Amino acid sequence: MRASSRPQGAEWRALLWLARHPLFVLVPAVLVWALTAWGPAAVAVALGVLVLGLLAWSRVHPATFDRLAAPTLRAQRRRWTAYAGHRWAATLADCDLVRENRRTGRVAVPRVLRVRSATPSIDTLYVRMVRGQDLRTWTERADALAEALIAHRVAITRLKPAVLAIVVERELPFDHVIPAPEIPSACEEVDLGALDVGDNEHGQPFTVAALGKHVLVAGASGAGKGSLLWSPLRAMGPLIRDRHVRVSVIDLKGGAETQRGARLFHRYATTAADALRLLTEVRDEMKRRQDYMRDSGTRRLDVSAQWPLELVQIDEMAMLTAYGDRGDVREALRLLAEILTQGRACAISVWGYVQEPSKDVVDVRELFTTRICLGVTAASHVDMVLGDGARERGALADEIPGDVRHAGIGFVIDTGSRLPVRFRAAYVDDSEIDELVDRCAIHPPPAQVLPFRPERDEDEGAA
Repeated sequence: MRASSRPQGAEWRALLWLARHPLFVLVPAVLVWALTAWGPAAVAVALGVLVLGLLAWSRVHPATFDRLAAPTLRAQRRRWTAYAGHRWAATLADCDLVRENRRTGRVAVPRVLRVRSATPSIDTLYVRMVRGQDLRTWTERADALAEALIAHRVAITRLKPAVLAIVVERELPFDHVIPAPEIPSACEEVDLGALDVGDNEHGQPFTVAALGKHVLVAGASGAGKGSLLWSPLRAMGPLIRDRHVRVSVIDLKGGAETQRGARLFHRYATTAADALRLLTEVRDEMKRRQDYMRDSGTRRLDVSAQWPLELVQIDEMAMLTAYGDRGDVREALRLLAEILTQGRACAISVWGYVQEPSKDVVDVRELFTTRICLGVTAASHVDMVLGDGARERGALADEIPGDVRHAGIGFVIDTGSRLPVRFRAAYVDDSEIDELVDRCAIHPPPAQVLPFRPERDEDEGAA
């Protein structure tokens, strides 16, 4: 028998809607009960006190209000003004994201399950697709949806079967420079699994793990790679001072970018030959640690004075892995591949900084477990760094302006939702590098050499 073409009853649809939105029944019911029990004057006074209390909270302690109350209030307001009812249905219809039943003629509209609004600039919608749609249906219409919502950007990913997570960026965040992270006063305050190096677009700290991770940072010249070199060092300063972290730096630009912090570094290389010796020393240290772990039955080393974290930072990595002498490049790639594949459990972490992230330039790119994309010059670079489809899901790193006002802005993939998240790394100026060196250096300052003055003859002195 053929299915009936009659639509579902309106009263039944209304009951289902109320079941999904119980507050539309509970709130009026509570108000009616309060009016009956207390009277209109008492209810008006209570509501006034509630509103004034929220206003006072937002003025007296905006930090806690913005963290605890504002996201919920903002999400509810935007849900019922922008993402519900005829307005939401009309927006999706204009973008060809609704489906019409050919027998009943009823238009099926994807339903918003939940709205989150962590910051004024970002809304995250959880939407249940209608039958016959998939992720590609939505990603192909992402630009049209952004224009219809009057948004700067829309990023879409599949959260679970039939449910999408849609990030709507209503405003451009980061209209100010993020100050350099404070240097902790004690080692106990440092979390090597979450170094605070900036802010993300949701108004939360942007953290990067140094322990158990290898990090690749890609960005064009002037994109702010230096922010992600010095900010982690400030965040772990006491551990460097107490030698629980040993920093090894390779800078094949002659040390132009890193010489200022040389007193922090356990190893420092500015030539290809020195760089190979440095990598060889790190590889040999890794082998020594592996021998200890095998003999002691240890699967992972904990950072301590005996086994400090070996942090290797390679500035302008392409000079080591692509553009140098062919024999040096082969040896560097061999050593790097060995360290990147075996060093994580041994408390060894490699951070590479590169402008052009192709496989021809960074052959070991896939061995980095955390990859960060700052502003780049080509759309293809985004997927090279963050993975296939990252740009399609909203990581528009190639559209970040290359001027100083946008330095340090980039994208990273959230490990939970797999959505691209925009961040801005903290800016560290020369005086803040000097502060880090003065407080946490492991080498004394070079001795000051006074100019030679020959002793004067006594007769000349008398004259």
